[in-house]
Amino acid sequence: MLTEGLVVVHECLGEEEQMLRRLVLKGPIAKTAKAGQFVAVQVQDSSIPSFDPLLRRPISLAEISPDQDEITLLYRVQGRGTKILARARCGERLSVMGPLGKGFSLPEVGELWLVAGGIGIFPLYALAQSALAQGLIVRLFWGGENESFLKSAGLRTWQALGISIYPSTLDGTLGDKGLVTEQVQGRLSQLFGQTKQANHSSTGQISVATCGPKKMMQAVTELCMNFAVPVQVSLEERMGCAVGACLGCVCTLIDEAGTLSHRKVCQDGPVFRGEEVVWNVSC
Repeated sequence: MLTEGLVVVHECLGEEEQMLRRLVLKGPIAKTAKAGQFVAVQVQDSSIPSFDPLLRRPISLAEISPDQDEITLLYRVQGRGTKILARARCGERLSVMGPLGKGFSLPEVGELWLVAGGIGIFPLYALAQSALAQGLIVRLFWGGENESFLKSAGLRTWQALGISIYPSTLDGTLGDKGLVTEQVQGRLSQLFGQTKQANHSSTGQISVATCGPKKMMQAVTELCMNFAVPVQVSLEERMGCAVGACLGCVCTLIDEAGTLSHRKVCQDGPVFRGEEVVWNVSC
């Protein structure tokens, strides 16, 4: 769907030095959007009529409010496109294409563990809301650079959900010092021991959804496979058209028979089953 989104909120998120922004758009996309999907926003400077930059910027859906016809986009200002987007003011209308891609699927019962690295936290909030509405137990494992980043990126908003949160920072200023994967591994080992096959009967069914740096998601996937825990990953690849035409975001998958195939992250994803992703292949 190609539509316009009315900017109703556009503000700095947390400390300015983190360069994080919260953008709320009002429009019809909220009626059909699902957690894990994304939109492609046109970021051309309205004060300078041109087609530069030509390509839209893909941004994940952080929150979906169908009753208010609003979607919330959280992003970091780090390139030319997002610098232009950061100039958008309340009352302006942005050209938005979406909802795009395939989002997350929820288990029927049990616990959903969310594992986020850095700004990979952004697409997981909408998933947490959906999971809680369905009556699932939600736990968040979130790793970042330091306390300033985690607080700026929305830690209090997550705490308001009333879920269990296991933070970790590289400098140890908040939560455990180290990588978020160490927390996940420790928790899985506590529940299931060191066995290769997890026994879910005593703890309830657990499933995992993760988003963040590629190496982190690969490590989370390997941990989950080791404990026979299903895992979904939200891949982040450079996208050109965002609709499957340019083939700029192709990833490699492998099925149970060992057959390799190529899929488009923008169209067939961005969410895939972790065990089907071939992490060490570049297309």
